[in-house]
Amino acid sequence: MGDSVSSSKSKMRILLLNPNSSQDMTSRMVRAAESTPVSNSVQVHPMTASCAAPSSIDDSQDIQSSTTVVLSELPPADFARNNWDAILVACFSVHSLVPALSNWFEGPVTGIFEASILTAMSLLGPGEQWGIVTTGRFWEKHLSDGVCEFLGADPRRSTKFAGVATSGLTAGDFHTVSPEEVSAKLSLAAKGLLESGNIACVVLGCGGMAGLEDIIRCAAVHVYGEQRARKLYIVDGVKAGIMQLHQCINGARTFR
Repeated sequence: MGDSVSSSKSKMRILLLNPNSSQDMTSRMVRAAESTPVSNSVQVHPMTASCAAPSSIDDSQDIQSSTTVVLSELPPADFARNNWDAILVACFSVHSLVPALSNWFEGPVTGIFEASILTAMSLLGPGEQWGIVTTGRFWEKHLSDGVCEFLGADPRRSTKFAGVATSGLTAGDFHTVSPEEVSAKLSLAAKGLLESGNIACVVLGCGGMAGLEDIIRCAAVHVYGEQRARKLYIVDGVKAGIMQLHQCINGARTFR
């Protein structure tokens, strides 16, 4: 019993913050967070925004609205400091909560968007590219501009970033639309991206896509053939975020 308590306390405590109000999406993302190689050393603390937040974040207004709601619902800073080692903002966007929480919280804070970029870049070999498959048309410019800002470069001139392919779905559709329709639309978007260049890594550009890697892999088989499709990296942002924060916490403990 004593060893179990000690082990539990030594685990890294990561708040997985879903800034929309979908509990179903949070549950799916928690499953992803608990399935990484570092998950046995991490405690995932899920938090879902209240019903005052959008059920699906689909544009700039939803980003701002969800930020306002979450900031109004946060516990006291002392509680956060004593109970969490890091915070993951689980919305695939240039979300204003990331800088806001970085100012509020003393530990590492990242979003699944930022963590996915770093992960994708780290997986590429010479001459290889990465790209994003996401939901609605709004995200094409929003995410392309976000990659540009994050990397400090123009993605239109990048030899590594192949761009953003949209499926026409919303984040909420992954829980309400038939699996057949989701598969068809995601597959079409993925094929478009894969045909655009030498794609070695596809990033799932929505937290609601957690667990849908097989759809992308099947699309890759049609475009690249089975052998090359097996080598394709498919990055889930929640998994990338957990692993990134795990590294950040270890880095702070090692180098400070």
